[in-house]
Amino acid sequence: MAAVLGLSGCNKTSFNDITGSIGSGQTALPRDEASLRRFADDWGHRYDANPRDKNTAMTYARALHALDQNAQAVAVMQGLAITYPEDMKVLGAYGKALADAGNLKQASDVLQKAHTPERPDPSVLSTQGSIADQLGDHDAARGYYETSLKIRPNEPSVLSNLGLSYALARNLPRAEDTLRIAVAQPGADMRVRQNLALVLALQGKFGEAEEWSRRDLPPADAAQNVASIRQMISQSDTWRDIQTGGAKRSAAKR
Repeated sequence: MAAVLGLSGCNKTSFNDITGSIGSGQTALPRDEASLRRFADDWGHRYDANPRDKNTAMTYARALHALDQNAQAVAVMQGLAITYPEDMKVLGAYGKALADAGNLKQASDVLQKAHTPERPDPSVLSTQGSIADQLGDHDAARGYYETSLKIRPNEPSVLSNLGLSYALARNLPRAEDTLRIAVAQPGADMRVRQNLALVLALQGKFGEAEEWSRRDLPPADAAQNVASIRQMISQSDTWRDIQTGGAKRSAAKR
């Protein structure tokens, strides 16, 4: 179900996203839920003892986000941002926490202060693009992604977001071309490959979509993934519109 799950979160930024998180590079989070809850409890006690410590607050907020406690993560990061209103790393992490909680407009406002035109941060730019896509401003989103790629050329996660942005704008051929470039880059992960599978399926290329899905999923899961995309297209006016928009563009190119 990887590609289908990616649809509802198309371009969605993540406070814990390794490829884009401003707070990444810190203490690794446990993978299983029981260990994660113990980890969050431990760092919560550390935070209570010293809420002004940046690493402690950001690690605790990341753990809360991983437990889907996004409102509490926002509260932690908001307090840190009040303490360090000029710290761009803190503002960037606060903006991502806001976006994870669905506060997109506020996140956008905060992230504008998280870097400067003289020293743009490619990760912040990519996050701003993700938010713009979620707000429906796909032209602005692509501007952010393209600027990010000028700083960090061929970054697969940003290329993947750019490809999905083209898909959301009903330009499926351009989305496919961009995602094929993304999957060819070193460091391209499962999400990038499944996004290509999604765009291929939206164009009716179900066999090739399943081939890409099988690179990361067992054959039965890959087949179910593509079948779920078919069902989603048949039941959703939004994705039917994207599919037919892409078909019209393909016909125009011929």
